[in-house]
Amino acid sequence: MILVGLTGGIASGKSLTANILRGLGAYLLDADEISHELIKSESPVWRDIVDRFGTDILREDKEIDRPSLARIIFSDQEKRLELNAILHPRIFTEEERRRKEIAGRDPSAIVVFVAPLLIECSAHELVDKVILVYADRNTQIKRLMERDRLSREEAIRRIESQMPLSKKREFADYIIDGRRPKNEIEEEVRKIYAELKEMTVSV
Repeated sequence: MILVGLTGGIASGKSLTANILRGLGAYLLDADEISHELIKSESPVWRDIVDRFGTDILREDKEIDRPSLARIIFSDQEKRLELNAILHPRIFTEEERRRKEIAGRDPSAIVVFVAPLLIECSAHELVDKVILVYADRNTQIKRLMERDRLSREEAIRRIESQMPLSKKREFADYIIDGRRPKNEIEEEVRKIYAELKEMTVSV
């Protein structure tokens, strides 16, 4: 089994790259999707978050209103770190459980762990290869404003909450320009996947 970390800046094009890899046969473990499952109403993680941030972050159905929580943590670094301290250990535990399950079924699997904060959390040290998807700051701002209906100031705050992409490049084995046309990105990802497949044969 090969474990690949897929990361990049917010709104840089990670989802497109992840979907292409899935289509080629990779198993995806998405940190955001795991997080969404962990915070479902009345779960242990849900209780920890509500205890810390209060019931004002809840919708009428008692689920956490993620946009409300995001506004809080992206305007207060200390609160963002507190949320990360609640979520990250559980996310990595669940990722490991799922990864071992996949490896048991398919020893030659290519497992891709999609994690925006892979490098910030030092989880890049636990994977075999790192794929970084990047886009320039203006592209990130434009995409965030359109995708999440954020103001320019809100988009900038979210971008600045992450490690600069220029720094992340130092940790990457493969770098994909997320601004390129979809067909060009797909061609590049196919080449990367072919290399990863060769590694599973030699492992």
